[in-house]
Amino acid sequence: MAAPDSASNDAPDGEPPLRRLMQYAAPHRATIRKASLYSILNKVFDLAPPALIGMAVDVVVEREDSLLGSWGFPDLITQLWILSGLTFLIWALESLFEYRFKVLWRNLAQDLQHDLRMDAYRHVQSMELAYFEDRSSGGLMSVLNDDVNQLERFLDVGANEILQVITTTVVIGAAFFYLAPEIAWMSVVPMPFVLWGSVLFQKRLAPRYANVRNEVGSLNGDLAGNLGGIATIKSFTAEDREVERIGERSQAYRAANARAISLSSAFSPLIRMVILVGFTATLAFGGYLSATGSLAVGAYSVMVFLTQRLLWPLTRLGDTFDLYQRAMASTTRILDLLKVEPAIQDGGQALPLERVRGAMAMEDVQFLYSNGVHVLHDMDLEFAAGETTALVGPTGSGKSTIIKLLLRFYDPSSGRVTLDGHDLRELNLVDLRQAIGLVSQDVFLFHGTVRENIAYGRPDASDADIERAAAIAEADEFIEALPQGYDTVVGERGQKLSGGQRQRISIARAVLKDPPILILDEATSSVDNETEAAIQRSLERISQDRTTIVIAHRLSTIRHAHRIYVLESGRIAEAGKHEELLEADGLYRALWRVQTGEAVRSHAASGPRP
Repeated sequence: MAAPDSASNDAPDGEPPLRRLMQYAAPHRATIRKASLYSILNKVFDLAPPALIGMAVDVVVEREDSLLGSWGFPDLITQLWILSGLTFLIWALESLFEYRFKVLWRNLAQDLQHDLRMDAYRHVQSMELAYFEDRSSGGLMSVLNDDVNQLERFLDVGANEILQVITTTVVIGAAFFYLAPEIAWMSVVPMPFVLWGSVLFQKRLAPRYANVRNEVGSLNGDLAGNLGGIATIKSFTAEDREVERIGERSQAYRAANARAISLSSAFSPLIRMVILVGFTATLAFGGYLSATGSLAVGAYSVMVFLTQRLLWPLTRLGDTFDLYQRAMASTTRILDLLKVEPAIQDGGQALPLERVRGAMAMEDVQFLYSNGVHVLHDMDLEFAAGETTALVGPTGSGKSTIIKLLLRFYDPSSGRVTLDGHDLRELNLVDLRQAIGLVSQDVFLFHGTVRENIAYGRPDASDADIERAAAIAEADEFIEALPQGYDTVVGERGQKLSGGQRQRISIARAVLKDPPILILDEATSSVDNETEAAIQRSLERISQDRTTIVIAHRLSTIRHAHRIYVLESGRIAEAGKHEELLEADGLYRALWRVQTGEAVRSHAASGPRP
């Protein structure tokens, strides 16, 4: 699986990035053709003024014997009016086509940028959870934002520049060989060297810009991580250390850019010296032919101007190739990301919400993470429809992994997980996850209002439904006390609210979704006793007649569960009801005694007395 923050100039199969981009842009081919045509026509008319200057010199010098005179317009004033009319028409057409190509190229850049960003984001969202655990969010952000923007910059300017350089070469080359074939070769001689130098620079620039994209991905990753962990940084007074670390990352990015800049900046000066040879030769030898009468003065004037128009634009190829290489490095990263296949594939079998009973089971499940760590061993669990089942056990016993398997964030290494007898791998992922409501210990609230966060699972819910869900979650009282009530903005990740308030909004969100299966992942572990009591009352209400799966460290919160599974090292150590497990005097009883203080009191009672 390719990481999104690694890049090479070519795809793994060796296909050039430009060809891959053109294949992706197939729906926009009509626009590309129109924009290309307008770029070419603009350059054709842009090259016409030197010909008009030559014609004007020809009229003034040759008068009735000029080119226009030979076309049947011997009168000097008529010739000047014709030249004026042609000048106006040519400049008007040049301006018109410039407007058209700019509109089309820029809109194409925006459209393609939008399509790439949305396709890449849609594809990233389809990836399995393990994909995100192995990658930095900053690296992905670099692809979705910075790399897409690099491509936009090239389409805005670079594509038109390349087309116009090619048009210039073809049109002026043809004009030279028509006007004065004996000296045309002098202006053409530098071009093979220019093209050879361009290809050479391109090959050497490609890996340097790929390295630039990698470094900016790493820098973005560190910046995103630091901004997300700013409270931790401040609590450990690590600001200076983090500034130094980000400085090192930024320096690596700057150094990568400097290596690319040092090469790309050398292009134009070197090419200019090659071009100077052709321009000087045309100027000198053409002047000699004109002075000796072998070349018309008007034709010589045209050639001097056109030689400059032919050769000097080639010096801009350096900037154009710079844009091109940045864009191709970014294109490779984006298209490589789109090629990554999700490990979790949709099963396709529909299971409408109204048909879900809510019975889930794990049958002989084994699970290993990609690093080879064996987490679950021969796991057989049953979560009866309409009942509450609890999972308890020490940290690392596999509880959270089970939840991820039930939500199909992962697939088991062997065995199967079922919903109402259907293997989860056969089911439509949307149907599966719509049937499950998750209230996690780590509550994530989006930057928005309280109302928007509660309605996240049902954006079409009415205000009355939202407020009813908040009341069931015992969140209505504190929400109404907020400055703008339900319209109060909670801040990024809900940072303006307390942990208990965030938790109750999360419960209200699950209540509003009203799923047949509810998963509570340590929903009360990080709140005070009073808040826990309020949350517990809410959970008891919403779990009635609903399949409820509870992970809990505080055993007092699951003592009324219909069934409790006690896990240890990825295996089922015990199973039963609260009273049965206490009588069994096993791991559950030991955990209960620690939490209730019974073990401490027992130790104190049996210890030595003074």
